[in-house]
Amino acid sequence: MPRRIALIFLTILIFWAPGYGQEQKPASKTYVLKAARMFDGTSNTLTTPGVVVVTGGKIVGVGTSAAIPAGAEMIDLGDATLLPGFIDAHTHLTFMYVEDFKQARLDTLQKTVAEMTLDATANARVTLMAGFTTVRDVGSSNYMDVGLRNAIADGVVPGPRMLVTVHALGATGGHCDHEDGYREGLFGHESNPLDGVINGADQARYAVRLDHKYGADMIKVCASGGVLSPTDDVDTPQLTQAELDAIVDEAHALRRKTAAHAHGAEAAKRAIRAGIDSIEHGSFLDDDALDMMKQHGTYLVPTLMAIQGLQERFNRGTYVPPAIAAKAHAATNAIHSTFQRALAKGVKIGLGTDAGVYPHGRNPEEFHQMVDLGMKPVDALKAGTSSDAELLGMADKIGALETGKFADVVAVPGDPLQNIRVTEQVFFVMKEGVIFKNEKAK
Repeated sequence: MPRRIALIFLTILIFWAPGYGQEQKPASKTYVLKAARMFDGTSNTLTTPGVVVVTGGKIVGVGTSAAIPAGAEMIDLGDATLLPGFIDAHTHLTFMYVEDFKQARLDTLQKTVAEMTLDATANARVTLMAGFTTVRDVGSSNYMDVGLRNAIADGVVPGPRMLVTVHALGATGGHCDHEDGYREGLFGHESNPLDGVINGADQARYAVRLDHKYGADMIKVCASGGVLSPTDDVDTPQLTQAELDAIVDEAHALRRKTAAHAHGAEAAKRAIRAGIDSIEHGSFLDDDALDMMKQHGTYLVPTLMAIQGLQERFNRGTYVPPAIAAKAHAATNAIHSTFQRALAKGVKIGLGTDAGVYPHGRNPEEFHQMVDLGMKPVDALKAGTSSDAELLGMADKIGALETGKFADVVAVPGDPLQNIRVTEQVFFVMKEGVIFKNEKAK
């Protein structure tokens, strides 16, 4: 028993110790960050050299003409590029990546909420160290996302700034019904609005209010079937127009942005008509849906890394249930063409990765996925900075290296406009003026 008590106290000390696993300095300190280049988040070119002055967690000056306060600490990052902290508009930080499909399902039944939450802190840390200082987390359970968001905001654990959804909202038997695929009665009740499962416009509105009541920063819906859900077709609509109208209307009344998981064209069109802010995945969008998105200013968040993660499982011969494998192959075959058509039509595109479907921390690979499909490198960088900031409703705080905004700054070696894959080599991370990583490029 004494040994057990000692281990408990040791664990508490490790996780609560200030600065655990990070290089942390007081946010009130003044820094001058210098590098050979800078991408400010909104321009079409790089600035040379790059200079960012930080005080009290905010940017107080940018460029060589910026005033340098007395006593500022100079950090010269050399032949590198300074960029705004990256933003991922589609993550699941409380979902552990597990290669084996059956084991993943078993873990959700066997692991305690406490253990899953502690697992999530590791996901948060590796995401921050990859350069992502803000994420939109679009589906969780047991309020783990709320707890993780609050712990990060309080400085208890390192991680990106989180906007959370509490529950993704969907129909009975749909992609967001997490009791789907199990035998009836196993969990002792049928999924209901408190679980994020709704039927009818009144329940839809009620579920939004519940998510808001319990801490949601935004509202996520499952408008269509999904790849990884076991019993639905991937492209079928799962919410009626009336249900989507109620969800979006209530969310916007509460000043909450909305996102719709929608692989299929009809599901996406219903969500767009309702006024949704973004379509997630969008694998099978037709030209009519894309034209509607262009007209309404609806964002597409294509989550190309999710497809990459699934393809890697197939390449390794990992077991995936045949029905899910068929859906994954269909989505893989469609999404690249959809992305290119959206790009050609000028649809707004945000960066989101579906982290958790692939191993956390590989988020920056989404940049090259978009560039490989024809997006200009500078536009890919904007997608993961200023464009995502607009999508999240936080353009006044993040997404650009501008005076008055949060001091979220990352550095990569070389020039990302010449080689977009240097975004996968982030060696400096600052979030709100706190340095979490500084491994100057070798």
